[in-house]
Amino acid sequence: MDRATQVIGQSNAFLDVLERASRAAALDRPVLVIGERGTGKELVAERLHRLSPRWDQPLVVMNCAALPETLIEAELFGHEAGAFTGATKARVGRFEEADGGTLFLDELGTLSMGAQERLLRAVEYGEITRIGSSRPLRVDVRIVAATNEHLPAKVECHQFRADLLDRLSFEVVTLPPLRARPGDVMVLADHFGRRMAAELGRDSWAGFGRDATDALVDYQWPGNVRELRNVVERAVYRWEQSGPIEHIEFDPFHSPYQPVGVAATSMSPPVSSPTTTAPEPDCSGDFKTRIARFERELLEKALADSRFNQRATAEALGLSYDQLRHALKRHGLISAGPSESVA
Repeated sequence: MDRATQVIGQSNAFLDVLERASRAAALDRPVLVIGERGTGKELVAERLHRLSPRWDQPLVVMNCAALPETLIEAELFGHEAGAFTGATKARVGRFEEADGGTLFLDELGTLSMGAQERLLRAVEYGEITRIGSSRPLRVDVRIVAATNEHLPAKVECHQFRADLLDRLSFEVVTLPPLRARPGDVMVLADHFGRRMAAELGRDSWAGFGRDATDALVDYQWPGNVRELRNVVERAVYRWEQSGPIEHIEFDPFHSPYQPVGVAATSMSPPVSSPTTTAPEPDCSGDFKTRIARFERELLEKALADSRFNQRATAEALGLSYDQLRHALKRHGLISAGPSESVA
């Protein structure tokens, strides 16, 4: 796997994580990599493989969220010809492809309970069975998995198998978000900027001016390193003057000509009418009742602002998807919304 992006950083938080991953790499045990989107989970998984005794064997990557639930098991374990509609010939799965090497399962938390059960057997006994076959196959695979979800919470909600989590969490490497690595922001920005300038064929790299540097350092980076890379590369290619870059645009969708539509108007603050008096908040009930009422109203508004897309709502509220689902169920809002986007 040839990477254009390297593992770059000098902050203590980041170096401590790399040290933990490097020590775990030498052991033939499963490792869980936890982190927000854009923190570099796949790069750390590759590091775990390259520093392991399996470095010269395959590193097979599977994004568990990229496939429909009906196909995940076939992708993992393979299938025989005729095992299901469309299976015209036998196919090996990712476990067989990774035999002798490492299998990286990204977005592990999205696996169905059925796939989790079969994955547990593969991890525990080193055996898989293709769909449509009754003959088990021996495989020698090291599992590295990644997620941005809190798996112990999913276990409590009966959405993830506790025994599988026990098997996969021999070592857990939690990546710090970029906002916890302030000293790395400009190191990464300079790296991405130099590379983009070279890609554009520019003879020199003047770096960032004071205002641009302050903006980059002060921003909270919800998209972490991936977002930083996009912001820097966009700034470099748009800057056509000589000298340091002085302007940074974080939101590429910002425009004075943005079309006026449902999405745009839903983000606009309500216009108050001078003849209309806002209703007084309902302050009846005890403390718990008031808190519950406020939480429900907050959920309803966040859902509406996100057009009833639960993942967008969870991100806007700073919750995990499972935390949001639990709150919606508690308040009887799980079926709210006009479309399938709330499912």
